[in-house]
Amino acid sequence: MRPAPALRAALASAVALGVLTACSGDVTSEEADYIGDYSSHPPLKVVGYPSTGSLGITQQVVWRIADGKAEELALLASDERGEGVAEKTAENWIDAFRKGAGGPVTAEFYDEGSYRQTVVLYLHGSGQIKEIYVRAARVADKEAWGVNLAEPDPGEATAVGPWVPKTPGELGSKMVP
Repeated sequence: MRPAPALRAALASAVALGVLTACSGDVTSEEADYIGDYSSHPPLKVVGYPSTGSLGITQQVVWRIADGKAEELALLASDERGEGVAEKTAENWIDAFRKGAGGPVTAEFYDEGSYRQTVVLYLHGSGQIKEIYVRAARVADKEAWGVNLAEPDPGEATAVGPWVPKTPGELGSKMVP
């Protein structure tokens, strides 16, 4: 006698759940968070030559701005700049760039990025441009990447350097002195 269709579906679901949970044992909480973020945001277009670390932190910056998560963005700071500076900078970036960060974004990575890198974000939906600086740092004897969050003045947070091109790739991803 063959099992009923409902029983077959339940057995198939149980087997699939068992396979998925058996595989997920190797995924850390940090990796699961990254997978969730990656799947719930538009893909970041990339110009230039990021390192794994500079690309990862840049993605997180864009995601935190798009989601309006100031506290989480402030936690990505590469170093301490004084009490409240990273938090105020995070709020400024979210206020200024949240709409654009939620849509298509191109990140242009300048020069070599093994230790630090200048990154220019082109927020296509809003037409805005944001220059950020990312760098490696040691946190609890482990290398981690962070972003310079030292723009507590809203005008400074939205200023665009005179060297920054209007479109990605104009300078061939090389800094102009």
